Amino acid sequence: MELDWKEIDRWIFGEAWTGSKAKEHAQVLCDEIGPRWAASTGEHQAVEYIRDEFEKMGLERAALQEFVLDTWTYESAEARVGDFAIDLLPYNRCPSCVLQAPLVDVGFGTAHALDKTRDKLRGCVAVMNLALEPFTTPVPANIRLQALADAGVAAVVAVDPKDGRRVEYHNGGDWREPETAELPFPAVTTSREHGRVLQHCAQQGQQIKLTVVSRFYQAPAHNVVGEIQGSRWPGERLVLGGHHDTVYGTPGGNDNASGTIAVLETARVLAELKAELGVEPGMNLCFATYSAEEQRFQGASEYVRRNCQEKPRLAINLDELSAGHMKGVVLAFDPLRDFVQAQLDTMGDGLKCHVMSQLDATSDHFPFLRQGIDAAHLWRWRFRGRHADSDYHHEPADTADKLNVRELKEYAGQLARLLLRLSHAEPDQWPENAVTREAVKQRLDAERATVVRVY
Repeated sequence: MELDWKEIDRWIFGEAWTGSKAKEHAQVLCDEIGPRWAASTGEHQAVEYIRDEFEKMGLERAALQEFVLDTWTYESAEARVGDFAIDLLPYNRCPSCVLQAPLVDVGFGTAHALDKTRDKLRGCVAVMNLALEPFTTPVPANIRLQALADAGVAAVVAVDPKDGRRVEYHNGGDWREPETAELPFPAVTTSREHGRVLQHCAQQGQQIKLTVVSRFYQAPAHNVVGEIQGSRWPGERLVLGGHHDTVYGTPGGNDNASGTIAVLETARVLAELKAELGVEPGMNLCFATYSAEEQRFQGASEYVRRNCQEKPRLAINLDELSAGHMKGVVLAFDPLRDFVQAQLDTMGDGLKCHVMSQLDATSDHFPFLRQGIDAAHLWRWRFRGRHADSDYHHEPADTADKLNVRELKEYAGQLARLLLRLSHAEPDQWPENAVTREAVKQRLDAERATVVRVY
């Protein structure tokens, strides 16, 4: 049947806008459930809610997919210099410690700073600025942490570059190889303001007492899946997903209730398009929300292992969508660039398709990329044009009010239009994906010590 794209587009955007449940989803996920650290009670509540929503939409095969998560928690974290208590959050997967040691200011932790302080480093607690050092070759934070460990540093207090005494959770290790991405020693983050205090204390030769009580364990976690079956090529698949979990103790409005809601809303619009107008996708549309993105992509890795033995044509990942409007799609591999751009051009909104110069290991598209699967994320704030009031993700202030509901409606409309178009493209029109896992591994090995260029 010949599709009337003008009528379909008008219906999709009208439904995405006037029928939106984005605000309702935000209230449930962020306010009623709150923090959704993978394998926690909050995450269990969230996955039940998302699965129920998939079922209400009439998605087929709506289900929870359980797996065993390698996880971590902490009971307490405290740092003091004398009687002064320091703003503090432990790094994700920070091991327990009880330390009292001299403070040493190592600047940005780059080679020239370590050369100046090397005789003081063994057994110390280093104070390191987490930002990239201005005007120098950018060095990833995990490389700087390992260099400090090699110099004998006992622990690190990383200084968050945000102001207003805000402190984010951070991760150690190189997530381009997430199975081995562990901290080389205890590491915690402090605020920019208290970092300045610690730098002054280091100049005076003072000591810091650092205590972290944490534990590592395994627990069940869940991805949520559902699909709309294709009417023309049901053996072909497109995937739209985003993680529903948060970092420890945060309600995760922008990161990543926004992406979760966009998955829910895009699925709802396309399901209602099928129910009301009889317009079906050509290929199967698979929708998923992933667990444990904040814990080394374990949920998306499990999704790929379980569901992607046969490669989907494309997987699109949604993460942190409430900090800027949609400008296009960003691929990791080049062959689909012109093909996807041609579909975007038919939408008439000036959206662009680009290809990153490096493999980006910062979200749930990465487990797909490791297997040579074409995967994309959206060109939005992370590259340019971030909203000035939306600089929130890994912190308690990432609350429901950080969600931009109006833009989420636009995301749902644009994604529904794009997915439907892609699903109706003849399989033999799709460029061949010849990328192998071995080729990806070689590329990752070559890129391992570099900072990913995001624009």
